[in-house]
Amino acid sequence: MNVIRFTDLCAQGKAAGQRVFIRADLNVPQDDQGNITEDTRIRASVPCIQLALDAGAAVMVTSHLGRPTEGEFKPEDSLAPVAKRLGELLGRDVPLVANWVDGVDVKPGQVVLLENCRVNKGEKKNDEALARKLAALTDIYVNDAFGTAHRAEATTYGIAQFAKIAAAGPLLAAEMDAITKALAQPKRPLVAIVAGSKVSTKLTILKSLSANVDQLIVGGGIANTFMLAAGLSIGKSLAEADLVDQAKAVIEAMRARGADVPIPVDVVTAKTFAADAPATVKDANDVADDDLILDIGPKTAAILSAQLREAGTIVWNGPVGVFEFDAFAGGTKAIAQAIAESSAFSIAGGGDTLAAIAKYGIEKQVGYISTGGGAFLEVLEGKTLPAFEILGKRAAG
Repeated sequence: MNVIRFTDLCAQGKAAGQRVFIRADLNVPQDDQGNITEDTRIRASVPCIQLALDAGAAVMVTSHLGRPTEGEFKPEDSLAPVAKRLGELLGRDVPLVANWVDGVDVKPGQVVLLENCRVNKGEKKNDEALARKLAALTDIYVNDAFGTAHRAEATTYGIAQFAKIAAAGPLLAAEMDAITKALAQPKRPLVAIVAGSKVSTKLTILKSLSANVDQLIVGGGIANTFMLAAGLSIGKSLAEADLVDQAKAVIEAMRARGADVPIPVDVVTAKTFAADAPATVKDANDVADDDLILDIGPKTAAILSAQLREAGTIVWNGPVGVFEFDAFAGGTKAIAQAIAESSAFSIAGGGDTLAAIAKYGIEKQVGYISTGGGAFLEVLEGKTLPAFEILGKRAAG
């Protein structure tokens, strides 16, 4: 997709002395005392902010945090802890500005953090009057928040419509490039791993991918539904029997293209869902009526690992078993190691996927780790994200 890139504007000297408004994703988890417990998103936003400062711009940054009620600011909605952490990372004071919609005082070489944008009335509904006010604050609007790219809100869409210049920040541009490389122009074979508890939540993703990928590896409760579709017994495992026909349709669509949905040949079962439940490896044909399938078996893991090592491109969304329980983590660990060892370009996204990547220490072996949960899933569904759409339109003039 053709968009204006903020890195290019800075390299061309076009940001010097300009008012730059950066929509970042600083929505970080906090404990009950308001302390930030994980700051990945803040750290990921620093390069764009630093780029603007180095270019000599007057920099305004905003983000949402939590789920505030529009028009009703509460102390727990404040970006104050984020301002403190951002200041530590940038090595400078980052003032927090409230009630900023009607004007912001910031000079070239300075940076301010604008209070939680979702407190502003009209933000979530992309109110045009609000969007025009926001656009009037800035010379260059920069969207660097992939995590909100699937939402058309005043700070993610409306402001981009009306700002003099609307650009993609380095984080958003990197997501665009990785998604294009993985889905629009993939090196074959293209293998997708889609796992999770329910087929229903990822059915559109499965259907969309089935038209494009060479292999579609399913895991978790989704795999159980596909096992039912293949005529296998799954005992009392989590599945959606009413979606078996949909699973069959995905299998048939893949088969018609000469592609494949590998069905597990062995599984790891337990009688109860518990970390200390005894784990038993069974042939996929031997699952008892009172068994719970909690992971793929070692034979299946070996087959899938071999396929992943031969892949050209890998898209990974979801662990293939209950990897939080060590007895049922073997499948996800094998998949993670195979991705790490593969020469394929890999892109991974989704909270559980990121947790698995961290658990097995393969961050440096994954080609691109997406920062957006819902946005990443919507891309896999084949949707054009609103933030991408408006930046593309503005680039086209």
